[in-house]
Amino acid sequence: MRASSELRVALPAEVALHARPAGLFVKTAHQFRSQLSVGANGKAADAKSILGVLALGAKGGTVLTLSADGDDADAALDALAACVSGLVE
Repeated sequence: MRASSELRVALPAEVALHARPAGLFVKTAHQFRSQLSVGANGKAADAKSILGVLALGAKGGTVLTLSADGDDADAALDALAACVSGLVE
């Protein structure tokens, strides 16, 4: 069964989505078959694209909108939200 889901999660206050945190985020996204996107600051990107995620320019405290469409959408969003919440500098 194909599912589509969305949720919002804030980056920890001390973490910007630069190379290392973005790499961890993208690595987590690649574990899932669903089509995943992330939005911030009026922009959206493929959650599996490091360049797209970096281009969002998300700083600490920014609210990210995570969207998933596919068979494992809910699991993907849960994993991405946990990844974001666990990011540290």
